[in-house]
Amino acid sequence: MAASLDLSSFQEPLVILAAAGVVIPLFRRLKLSPVVGFILVGLLVGPYVLGALADDVPWLRHVVITEPESIATIAELGIVLLMFMIGLELSFERLNMMRRLVFGLGGLQVGLSALVIGAAAYALQPNLIAAIVLGLGLSMSTTAVILQTLSDTKRLTKSVGRTTFAVLLFQDLAVVPMLFAVSVLGAKGGGSVVGAFGLAMVQAAVAVVVIVVLGRIVLRPMFRMVAGAGASESFMAASLLVILGAGIATATAGLSMAMGALIAGILLAETEYRRQIEVTIEPFKGLLLGVFLISVGMSIDLPRIFAAPVLFVSVAFAVVAAKALIVTGLGRLFGLPLGVSMQSGLLLGPGSEFTFVIIGLALQLDLISSDLAALALGVAATTMTLVPLLERIGVWTERRLPAKPAMDPSIAVLPDVSAPPAGRVIICGFGRVGQTVAAMLETHDTPYLAVDQDAKEVSKHRGRGKPIAYGDATRIEFLRLCDIAHARAVVVTLDSPAAAAEIVTAARAERPDILIVCRARDARDAARLYKLGATDAVPETTEASLVLCEQLLVDLGVPMGYVIASVHDRRAAQRAEIQAMAPDATVRRVRLTRARAPRDPG
Repeated sequence: MAASLDLSSFQEPLVILAAAGVVIPLFRRLKLSPVVGFILVGLLVGPYVLGALADDVPWLRHVVITEPESIATIAELGIVLLMFMIGLELSFERLNMMRRLVFGLGGLQVGLSALVIGAAAYALQPNLIAAIVLGLGLSMSTTAVILQTLSDTKRLTKSVGRTTFAVLLFQDLAVVPMLFAVSVLGAKGGGSVVGAFGLAMVQAAVAVVVIVVLGRIVLRPMFRMVAGAGASESFMAASLLVILGAGIATATAGLSMAMGALIAGILLAETEYRRQIEVTIEPFKGLLLGVFLISVGMSIDLPRIFAAPVLFVSVAFAVVAAKALIVTGLGRLFGLPLGVSMQSGLLLGPGSEFTFVIIGLALQLDLISSDLAALALGVAATTMTLVPLLERIGVWTERRLPAKPAMDPSIAVLPDVSAPPAGRVIICGFGRVGQTVAAMLETHDTPYLAVDQDAKEVSKHRGRGKPIAYGDATRIEFLRLCDIAHARAVVVTLDSPAAAAEIVTAARAERPDILIVCRARDARDAARLYKLGATDAVPETTEASLVLCEQLLVDLGVPMGYVIASVHDRRAAQRAEIQAMAPDATVRRVRLTRARAPRDPG
């Protein structure tokens, strides 16, 4: 039986596993993006580098992939699983809140980018149909590489990530009408174009509705049954079944498989099985997405690039720059900060995996010449490799933008109080931690003013009678409006270390004697806040461990008094250790002085 084994069938899997198991860890060790690593592996083992030498060096045939089509199906599954994982982090409510960016910003980005690129292509080579195809194909951006890059840098849930994802989501929706438009351009016969397009849209809408309805009815009971069986392999099989089933359903209706997987992820995000599904699917997603990135690298035709390097570089730069400028301008039009708009523009500038689909179809229909198609596909593939670099350039650029302008006092929304109580506490951030602090202050009849930048949350809590203001507490002008001059203390509960540091610095500069208590992520973050002027910084990790120990000792039967005393001693020791990490901090003496002061008899 071993004699009949076809070893060549293991060639592609071995190359992929070698890339994932050896090359990518090396890139991580060098602090380089694994996205670039996979693409470079694809370029190296593809038909244009080592593959081109395989005829002269026979042993290279065992380590190259000369036919990119051989891994195309697996590569597509990588994008499908990526979209499913993104869906797990979303919900229909969040998508509804994003509709302005999805259909407004996303729609304008695709339309303007296609128009500008198409017009430039027509000016260089007067062929209207080819210009339309190039405009449509190069207006798209790479969902897989951008989202993976943002995920690696943990910025997918930030403003840049949400904005970029909104545009990418519209692009995914726009693929169907784009492919239909290309098919119409290449059609030789007659027929009702409007009717055919309407039928395609109805089929797509029906598929989405069926997936949503069946998902809400079937998914939770199905996973409850599978989870009850206690078999991890069954849970894994059920997860993959849902992903592939939803993807095939939308693909049959004319949409992409990735769209079906996204919808399935959104449906499962509303269930209690979301996190376990995420843990189960993550290894598959990483490996299969790596296959897709390898296929992108394999499509880069280096000989053709080297044949006309000036033309290629000029076109690539023009495409990225045009799309980046369009997104930046539209972002500002939609009220996004300049830094967010610029970063989203740079990320969305490169080409897309859908560029291959659109231009590939046009090439089959003889709508575009092979040389022009090769140039466009080379630009798309090469610029996709630049996404991690462009992401870093965007971050670097934002940090060097001019400082925020001073806040106009007229736009600060303060509570309707005629005489703010003297000696109140200012709570910066009104999330769960801030609300807990406020509740304790209310218990002890201590007045406070909460500050938050979430307008919806501010409106909700204001409606409940809470003393809360909308505004940016990192601005000293706003803190002055909050009467920091007469405040008793400032409590910083934000989960952003950068914002917390800005508030501490501003408050300490304004009031050298004020009590500042901060939430910190860990001991190192707490030490940094001490150096900036915090009176006390409370690390989340430290407090969580102390509460856990307290509960453990009580459950073990240790008398409560001894437990409280030992926890108090341990807390004091840990605080001293943290303060020792900030030897130059002197403001903590404020807390000791205030603690010795006699209580107001009134």
